[in-house]
Amino acid sequence: MLDLKEIGVRGVNTILHDISLSKEKSYKINNPMGQHSIACGLNAAMQVEIEGHVGFYCGGMNKHADIKIKGHAGVGVAENMMSGSIHVSGNASDSAGATAHGGMLVIEGDASSRCGISMKGIDIVVGGSVGHMSAFMAQSGHMVVCGDAAEALGDSIYEALVFVRGEVASLGADCIEKEMRPEHLAKLKELLTRSNFKADPAEFKRYGSARSLYNFDIDNAGAY
Repeated sequence: MLDLKEIGVRGVNTILHDISLSKEKSYKINNPMGQHSIACGLNAAMQVEIEGHVGFYCGGMNKHADIKIKGHAGVGVAENMMSGSIHVSGNASDSAGATAHGGMLVIEGDASSRCGISMKGIDIVVGGSVGHMSAFMAQSGHMVVCGDAAEALGDSIYEALVFVRGEVASLGADCIEKEMRPEHLAKLKELLTRSNFKADPAEFKRYGSARSLYNFDIDNAGAY
């Protein structure tokens, strides 16, 4: 049991970073009080439960650890995560999962704007809706949205796959709806099962890159 109110963010992170201080592989953090950078830079297999809301960049650069946030998360949760998992029981603010290379981010509620911006291999599953410009410049990985998506979904997307069950307000540059083939349904079912959502994969649509921005074309200069 780690009381953040008593030992502060630096005290909590010091213990999590140096697991040689304890043989424990499971930690519970009380009184997070919306503080920033909690459980950042973890680099070992461990279970971390945070009892309450967290501020900016919680779980950033995570590697191997499984983190559960029992509350809402501020800007940049799971930013640049490499592996492991982060599960948010509430909502997430801007740029959830930004630039993340691997692992899985589950958000039970809604995610704000730019969810998955420049994602590079992470799997993101959102139980609610996502804000504008989500999956902007998404390079690889999967984003699953069980609710709606706001404006400019997938703007300048590369090879990431986006699945949305609800309405999409508008698609960004070079993002189009694509055929949902059997392999996509199978992958979507796997992601929903892993994140404990019971949605039917058949209710989703798939979005991805039209690949028209891969090479510069002077006639399309206004679109770049």
